[in-house]
Amino acid sequence: MSGAKAVRVANGGNPARRLYDHIGDFLFEQRLAPDPGNFAFAYHLLADPNGSLAQAVRALTEGGIRLTQRDVESLGCDVKPVSGGAAVKEKADGLVAQTQMQVDGFHDIVVAMRAETEDFGRDLAASAQAMTQAPGAIPEVARITTEMLERVRSAESRLESATREASELRSKLEEARDNARRDPLTDLPNRRAFEEAYAAQAASGASMVLAVCDVDHFKSVNDRFGHAVGDRVLKTIAAALTEACSGHLVARYGGEEFAILFTGIEKDAARVVLDTARATVATRNYRMRENDAPLGEITFSAGVTSSRPEEICSTVFQRADRLLYAAKEEGRNRVRAD
Repeated sequence: MSGAKAVRVANGGNPARRLYDHIGDFLFEQRLAPDPGNFAFAYHLLADPNGSLAQAVRALTEGGIRLTQRDVESLGCDVKPVSGGAAVKEKADGLVAQTQMQVDGFHDIVVAMRAETEDFGRDLAASAQAMTQAPGAIPEVARITTEMLERVRSAESRLESATREASELRSKLEEARDNARRDPLTDLPNRRAFEEAYAAQAASGASMVLAVCDVDHFKSVNDRFGHAVGDRVLKTIAAALTEACSGHLVARYGGEEFAILFTGIEKDAARVVLDTARATVATRNYRMRENDAPLGEITFSAGVTSSRPEEICSTVFQRADRLLYAAKEEGRNRVRAD
């Protein structure tokens, strides 16, 4: 069943079971992995058989052509894998931000209380010493004052501990928020961080150049040498891009795909910078760490385009992605700009 036919068939019935069956048929016929993202894509496609997504799929699949995973990603169906996932994620982000604010406020209060307690403690200690040394001092008053001083010093100790704990909690929250926007393998910003950065730059009115890079024949690297070697290749390319594109945002967008957000330079200059990184990667002699066996040539292809006023990130990304695929069709290991 082609994608176009699947859309037409889905239009013939409304029951949830029928839709569920068509989603499974669609993923099987298109040879797409039954993961949550693809399931969500199929749901949005088949639940609205006359929508813009369905029309795009029909255009791509007429004649029996199957969708690729990249087609699914590039069609721009920005859905979450779990029903209500966007709302849950937004709520979670809000709770983290609220907790961060509360911890910051608590930290400031504790610091202020500690400063006031220290001042009071110093004054009380001076008064206690003066009362003890004064002629005719009343022993009971001196004793009470000494006990108060001990209690103040105990409170100072507890406040110091509370201040330290508040600072540690604030640091952990900041680290958690940063980790949510960072790729654990390459330590680069992830897709979410990239899209947030694009939105922030767009809101400021800055001109931007967006590039998309994809490792050539990466699947064959994993197939021949294993995923551990593939991971090392990704880390090597991440390092090369970061070094060559210093001062600009380099992110791991997903899988073997990287995205770069250039600001403050023109498209031609960005293309030159990226081509330098491409040449650096292509000319290295890659070998297995375990036995020094050669890995063969490792290269990447890239597409580069400038953002236009009021364009959202996905629109610019898709344009760069099309240029990337043009570079691959022209022979790979090259940078293509519009």
